[in-house]
Amino acid sequence: MADVLTDTFTNFMSQPDSKKDFRVTPPAPTQCKVLVVGEQALGRSVLLLAAVTAASQMGIRVVFFARTQIQSLPVSLQNCVPCLSPESLKKIKFCYPRTLEELLQQVAGLHESANTFPVPPSLIIVDRLEDFLWGRAGDSHSGCHPGEQSCAAHLSALLCDTATFLTGILERQTSGPAPCRVIASYKPKEQSGESSVSDQVLDTLDRYFQVRCTLDQDRSYKAGAAGLQEMWNIYFSGTGITLEPCTKDTEVRPCFVQEWQLLMFPGGLIEFQLV
Repeated sequence: MADVLTDTFTNFMSQPDSKKDFRVTPPAPTQCKVLVVGEQALGRSVLLLAAVTAASQMGIRVVFFARTQIQSLPVSLQNCVPCLSPESLKKIKFCYPRTLEELLQQVAGLHESANTFPVPPSLIIVDRLEDFLWGRAGDSHSGCHPGEQSCAAHLSALLCDTATFLTGILERQTSGPAPCRVIASYKPKEQSGESSVSDQVLDTLDRYFQVRCTLDQDRSYKAGAAGLQEMWNIYFSGTGITLEPCTKDTEVRPCFVQEWQLLMFPGGLIEFQLV
């Protein structure tokens, strides 16, 4: 999944010339599961932009799970992809489970649907995991309930198992590497005004999603001075980031870019920059 995100960011870079030397390579297995952590609205925009890029630019099928219905693309996405074709959108299937139990059933159902569709999905997206996980042991969202952690582990394990199953089908169909990626978003409790010192659900999720993509708003004077509506720093981290030696020397570097900036201009236009 990290390759889909970096491909997405590269397509909307603010400096076209810098794309010439940037190449997204096929992801390692540990990079195929990414957790986007940060503000809800921006997280959804990033997921939708990744889904649209995967469907329109990479030509792969996408399954997008969300608890609340998406009525239309955010303005920022409409400005980025004004000429999105209906055929590309048909590659994205939106599903709206209302509960964790429904989400588990629909994810598990991807095993069966793989036998009824010519090409199974290569990308599974789950928006706002906290909507499904919080308060599993009661109505209150205060603190961390043991049930939330076990549910997070159950859902994460099912997503990983489903991705592995679909990867096997995709590779048999293409006779080559064809990973099924998983990307999910999660807003930690401390960012939601909760009093808990640590978010144990997030700790559980990190054990299954080996790459974390953190969205951190830059609240310094730089955004206003540049005439921006908002500026966000985007960091990749986690045990799934593999290092490999460069071809020109022996220096070891990450196999994909680890830090970006998201620039949001008045009117909804967004751009990405390498850091």
